[in-house]
Amino acid sequence: MIYADNAATTKMSEAAIDTMISLLGEAWGNPSSLYMHGQKAKEVLEKAREDVAAVIGAEPREITFTSGGSEADNQAIRSAAELGRKKGKMHIISTAFEHHAVLHTLEKLKSEGFEITLLDVHENGLIIPAEVEAAIREDTCLVTIMYANNEIGTIQPIREIGAICRAKGVLFHTDAVQAMGHIPVNVAEDNIDLLSASGHKFHGPKGVGFLYAKKGIRLSNLIEGGAQERGKRAGTENVPGIAAMAEALKEAAAHMEENAAHQKAMRDRLIEGLKQIPHSALNGDAVRRLPGNVNFCFEGIEGESLLLLLDDKGIQASSGSACTSGSLDPSHVLLAIGRVHDVAHGSLRLSIGEDITEAEVDEIISSVKEVVEYLRGFSPIWRDLMEGKKEFIL
Repeated sequence: MIYADNAATTKMSEAAIDTMISLLGEAWGNPSSLYMHGQKAKEVLEKAREDVAAVIGAEPREITFTSGGSEADNQAIRSAAELGRKKGKMHIISTAFEHHAVLHTLEKLKSEGFEITLLDVHENGLIIPAEVEAAIREDTCLVTIMYANNEIGTIQPIREIGAICRAKGVLFHTDAVQAMGHIPVNVAEDNIDLLSASGHKFHGPKGVGFLYAKKGIRLSNLIEGGAQERGKRAGTENVPGIAAMAEALKEAAAHMEENAAHQKAMRDRLIEGLKQIPHSALNGDAVRRLPGNVNFCFEGIEGESLLLLLDDKGIQASSGSACTSGSLDPSHVLLAIGRVHDVAHGSLRLSIGEDITEAEVDEIISSVKEVVEYLRGFSPIWRDLMEGKKEFIL
């Protein structure tokens, strides 16, 4: 079995598992309590906060633990929007290929009177900083642009965009869910004001994430009920899960350079192999992309069938983001970079892990070639293309 859907979720690392299991018995107290067991849990919680902050160049008090990236996205965007509303600034800039946790939050804010500008994404899957600058207005309160795309893996020029926002006095949020633990992220150097991350994307547990908010930014509460997380996120903290996430992030940061080098080599081998399939195309920039991300479109086939047949061959992959994997609609990300519906339907996302081998990469290439050829063999769309009734796009 070859697991190639790490963008959807990653397997917990042994260090994270060991940390979580041990703390289920050792730090079971409520960290808000003053007695011994509560204070033991509090110590673990604050150590995790220090560890997470150290990895991204933040201060511990700038870290708020959440249930994951979606909650962190919601709280970051809503907080910036409320701060903007108080100043009479109700314009927000984002992009057309953000994660739905961002896009749906923006849709909700639009219904509440905010004006939303979604920047176009270029064919290579990148945002141009100058276009962000041109879109900023006097009433802009927030720019929110993901660090790396969850489907096509393109890494955005975050540092440059952040510098523009800083110079314009506009808050800058980045959804770093896919980037965290895989490429270097430093909130100070990258000029980031708000950042979202999720533990299960870098070998930590599910249901745990964090929100970075630069000192001085007042967060609005999504969850009321208690004074946990400095009064900004009610609910007793999941101490074992948080500590496991921090352990996974430390481990990922410590081995990032070597892991990235290996993944890039395997990624590029995979890209070169899949490019040999006629009428196929890589989605997103070939260089400015996450070390483990490969996303292709194959003309004349349907992505769901491709996934099912690859699964029969022992290869687990995706045709789009995990949150919409049950939908037959084409990926909004692929449509945003200019892929037409028929082509976008035939997409495949392979997100390989740090332990992938050359033999496994070659097996993926061979299997994809075989399945694509098989599906095209009885596809009416492919027949029309081959007979000249339709023109090839790829």
